[in-house]
Amino acid sequence: MPVSPRDDPDTDLGVYLHWPFCERVCPYCDFNVIRARPMDQSEWLGYYLRELTYFQERAPHYKLRSIFFGGGTPSLMRPEIVGALIDHIKALWPAPRALEVSLEANPSDASPETLAAFAGAGITRLSLGVQALNDKDLQALGRWHDSAQAVRAVENAKTYFQHVSFDLIYGRPGQTRGLWEAELTQALALKPDHLSLYQLTIEPGTAFYRARARRRLTLPGEDGMAAFYETAQDLCANAGMEAYEVSNHAAPGARCVHNLIYWRGGDYVGAGPGAHGRISVGGQRYETLIVKKPKDWAASVKRRGHGAARMEPLSAQDQFTELLLMGLRLNEGVDLARLEALVPGGVTRDASAELQEAGLITRDARNIRATQKGRAVLNAVLQRLLA
Repeated sequence: MPVSPRDDPDTDLGVYLHWPFCERVCPYCDFNVIRARPMDQSEWLGYYLRELTYFQERAPHYKLRSIFFGGGTPSLMRPEIVGALIDHIKALWPAPRALEVSLEANPSDASPETLAAFAGAGITRLSLGVQALNDKDLQALGRWHDSAQAVRAVENAKTYFQHVSFDLIYGRPGQTRGLWEAELTQALALKPDHLSLYQLTIEPGTAFYRARARRRLTLPGEDGMAAFYETAQDLCANAGMEAYEVSNHAAPGARCVHNLIYWRGGDYVGAGPGAHGRISVGGQRYETLIVKKPKDWAASVKRRGHGAARMEPLSAQDQFTELLLMGLRLNEGVDLARLEALVPGGVTRDASAELQEAGLITRDARNIRATQKGRAVLNAVLQRLLA
């Protein structure tokens, strides 16, 4: 059975580079991160260059669509290292002149001089990890910037980058709907062209998980979280920030191209410790996973030229499930023809009718979409569709 997407020269590719180092690990974070240590960044540059070349040799047929530096805290990288990586990637795959190149940054790393250097290195889109706009909650979240520094970082970034985004976390301990409304109003007044608004979740292995287990951490209940979500939808819509994905809002023309590749089921190379990828080779789509521990990754790249721990074919059912899981996060929904090509009849009429009647999805001849009401309870919608 043919798989999606096709591997021909017209296929777009995103490249994700994971920089796993942070100045400190936030108590809510379950990403693949460790505390930063003295290191030779030029040596690490060599590891990334080798791993990227390894993937290009196996999948040279793409055209580059986006680059994303994530982490961790990639703003701890020297700008010249970032520039060298951008140049190498653009040499591996043909790239358009208007290439989106995103970098995640902490407000504490966002001096005008540093931002200018990153812009000069080729970054076009900055994503700031603001998380909160009041100092008490920033301290509780383990952040090491204050609200004034966050505001300055957003304002400075707008001078140097074509697109500026920042993250906020809602559903924090002690937060009320009124406090969230005031904070989000302040955020929108800064006029970013993209906002990522995430509900605080407690993940196993984190400091917050341990604190909650000891009953030292209490979050708003389910109704409170739903109220925060509704507030975000209303305020962002009134400000002209489209909710194009469950947690992401954008001004016209400012959607994140790289993340759309994920949500639309596109292909992407993941390089660096713990990075995931999806690439198509010879008509077969593969899942790739890189060794997680930075020390082990570096040793693997030295020995083998890459740190891939796994490169496994994805079945049609795997691709169907993933496409539905990711695509229903988008307000545009999922193309039914793509789903049917993978698993004919996979989205049953019975499940669709039940969810449509409840006002949770819409379905026409071409697409299936979650409504705003459905996106608020998306896990339940997906569970029914995939039953």
